[in-house]
Amino acid sequence: MSPLHLADRIISGTPLSDAEAMALADTSAYTLEELFEAARRVTDHFHTREFDTCSIINARSGRCGEDCKWCAQAARYATGAAEYPLVDRETCLEMCRYNAAKGIGRFSLVTSGRLAGPKAMETICGYYRDLAAECPGMGLCASLGLVSPEALEALRAAGVERYHCNMETAPSHFPTLCTTHTQAEKLATIEAARRAGLKICSGGIIGMGETFAQRIEFALLLRSIDPVSIPLNVLQPIPGTPLGDQPPLSDDEILAAVAVMRLVNPRASIRFAGGRARISPEAQRRALAIGVNGAIMGDLLTTVGAMIDEDLDMIRKCGYTIAKPHKEL
Repeated sequence: MSPLHLADRIISGTPLSDAEAMALADTSAYTLEELFEAARRVTDHFHTREFDTCSIINARSGRCGEDCKWCAQAARYATGAAEYPLVDRETCLEMCRYNAAKGIGRFSLVTSGRLAGPKAMETICGYYRDLAAECPGMGLCASLGLVSPEALEALRAAGVERYHCNMETAPSHFPTLCTTHTQAEKLATIEAARRAGLKICSGGIIGMGETFAQRIEFALLLRSIDPVSIPLNVLQPIPGTPLGDQPPLSDDEILAAVAVMRLVNPRASIRFAGGRARISPEAQRRALAIGVNGAIMGDLLTTVGAMIDEDLDMIRKCGYTIAKPHKEL
């Protein structure tokens, strides 16, 4: 069945079966333009022209004991990434105020490491209570690792609305990239966050040596989680990591990944995240037409993102309005 016929079925209320999605791996059966048009139709049907924005602060950097092969913050790799403990309260508040003034909708603290421990979590919850009081229109999110159910409940009580935990890649590919934790542990964290009343943000990275079929497998994994937001990173190879010499994806490969992510997850916000510098401006604009309707704005964790004003200008030129900051829970 062609991507355009699949789009018609999705719009009529019939989601892709796993087999139908995986059949898209046979790229000889259709043209890329058909795939892109199918994704555009699904995006236009399920979404408004409001663009979902968020920003992050790298609240604790480096010295991570995990062995994720893509990550600059893993202690076992010599990458020159910044290392510092938990940032202070005023730094968090200043960053949140700045992004609120720019009209950004959500703000998240992100910490390196497997999890934020009890003392750090107590401090972080205090930060979130202050953020909720001083930036009342800003949606608050958190990305703090594989934390406990009790910590997730405390975050929710402090005003956090979404919890972010990336699945990173397809189940068949993940064990080749990380051995110090599993996707099952990530899923347990996500389910605990959902039980605590938090909405879920979960995505990952493309360009880590996976096949197109594995990108479809990854999209299906995310569908089983049903996140409201899917951040899609393009690998930015970091010198010193095992993936430091990974060849770049072409624009068409990136756009095809966006398209299948949209067809498999028609209702989620798909957001640009890391690696934007590896995508041409033309492909970025095309991605906004076929599936991307959100972005992490400004600087990212260990690589520089696009400037906020430049991002906003491009988004508006692509026919979107910027969604107003709002609490969602």
